[in-house]
Amino acid sequence: MMSFFREKRSFSRLIAIILAVAGVIFLSFDKSTGDVNVEGVVIVLISALAYALYLVFVNRLHVRRMKGPKLTFYVFLFGSIMFIINAEVRGGIQIVPDYFSAFNLIMLAIIPTIVSNLALVQAVKRIGSTLTSVLGAMEPVTAVVVGIMIFGEPFTYKIFIGVIMIIVSVMIIILKR
Repeated sequence: MMSFFREKRSFSRLIAIILAVAGVIFLSFDKSTGDVNVEGVVIVLISALAYALYLVFVNRLHVRRMKGPKLTFYVFLFGSIMFIINAEVRGGIQIVPDYFSAFNLIMLAIIPTIVSNLALVQAVKRIGSTLTSVLGAMEPVTAVVVGIMIFGEPFTYKIFIGVIMIIVSVMIIILKR
């Protein structure tokens, strides 16, 4: 946004963005070997680019005036088309084995997908794409907390450093607002 749309540059925003990215990097290293999976990094970079473009388009194009549910419908329609094309290229979709699995898939579609996307659209409309993306850096912190508390994952110094960096970046944005 700062490079292409002349969004106001500030030292605190740049520091917050650098801290958030560095924090996510700390959370991304393989805990056992310290290695980074190159294929995983490429997928994450493509995903980050798509996410950034989505935030910019919602913020800057006429879709900003579109109501959240309508925009979410079109996003999911496009995502569904991409999913079907990918599934066909890779050999199809597996049949859901039982009702319990079907229920879990439906809940996974509704709660983390629809609710979070509607919230994302509202956040971009209200505070802009840059602030939304920095505050969105709290997602990995939430995942780490759930992993540690519910699944018993280890809490290492790298995770601690990454979480602190992300929290500091979010605090910088909040305090400067």
